[in-house]
Amino acid sequence: MLQRNFTEEQNMFRDAYRKFLASEIVPHMEGWREAGIVDRGAFRKAGEQGFLMIWPDEKYGGMGDPDFRFEQIIIEETAYARAGDWYNTLHSRLVGPYITRFGNQEQCQRFLPACISGETILAIAMTEPDAGSDLAGMRAHAADKGDYWLLNGSKTFISNGINADVVIVAAKTDPENNPHHMTLFLVERGMEGFERGRNLKKMGLKAQDTAELFFNDVKVPRSNVLGEPGQGFIYLMKGLAEERLIGAAGYLSAAQLSWDLAADYVKERKAFGKPLAAFQNTQFKLAEMRTQLDLAQVYVDQCVQSFNAGALTAVDAAKAKLVTSELQVAVADLGVQLHGGHGYMDEYPISRQYTDAKISTIYAGSSEVMKIIISRDCLGDSYVPFNARNF
Repeated sequence: MLQRNFTEEQNMFRDAYRKFLASEIVPHMEGWREAGIVDRGAFRKAGEQGFLMIWPDEKYGGMGDPDFRFEQIIIEETAYARAGDWYNTLHSRLVGPYITRFGNQEQCQRFLPACISGETILAIAMTEPDAGSDLAGMRAHAADKGDYWLLNGSKTFISNGINADVVIVAAKTDPENNPHHMTLFLVERGMEGFERGRNLKKMGLKAQDTAELFFNDVKVPRSNVLGEPGQGFIYLMKGLAEERLIGAAGYLSAAQLSWDLAADYVKERKAFGKPLAAFQNTQFKLAEMRTQLDLAQVYVDQCVQSFNAGALTAVDAAKAKLVTSELQVAVADLGVQLHGGHGYMDEYPISRQYTDAKISTIYAGSSEVMKIIISRDCLGDSYVPFNARNF
């Protein structure tokens, strides 16, 4: 058994959060999947028990503990409970830190308490129909009108897009002269001209609302500009390493669940008069995956340690994202194969593990983008003819 470096307090936190998931979240997941959206009450219940945006200062209602391992526990347990399509981590750890890192004191006081309590749900809008990983291809734009900015454009594949009360929207603010001159805006529910499209139907993660967002002459007050105008591209780049670490922790925990489901199944399922686990092919396949899972866990835990020390690099985060997302898909695929025909049936958890896994190699930067980042680092820019600044 792989030994991991969590404190007694963190292990107690894990037990408490696991019980919260079992009582308040997991029993409702199937209904939320059928509805295509998680009930807003899930965020409020998590907030009430101190499991939502735990890191901000106590004066806002958080724990005030910057140790990422608490967040790692939440990410791991949520994925292992098959509740990953409740996007609490997107709200809590991916979007929330933008406010404290780049926002001013007034914005922190105005937004954080309700975010921590779960009354306000967060989302971030970068992706557009013609601009995914290449942020320079973004078309959304905003013009400075003095007392306000006039925002126009559209976004797609926005997680928490239906539920969100506050959306951090990236838009170009000098599109004619500088494709990287972007600004981040805090767009609130109810602002005139802010509209939501349909809740998009997806291959997996059925309970997670994913929407199209439209901004038609939205007047965003200057008080809702996040950070300095024109610095949005830099702000987004600063958040990518953490986003990929967040992803890696979840992908790996989901892969662990797929392995456990497969291992349990082959011990019970018989073929030709003996359990599938008695066949050498089954043993070798699971042994290979077990080894890869443990090696990846050591690396991810090291990345968490580096992040806590302020030393996690974009390249190391890309490596973690690449290996864990690909591993999540591979282990789920093996699990379906070992389940045989049952693995193709929706009633078996491994089927959902398989359909939920694929997006991990695409969002937060595809596997191909991760390879570009890594190859630029190990070979040098001159050997990789690609503008990786956009990642």
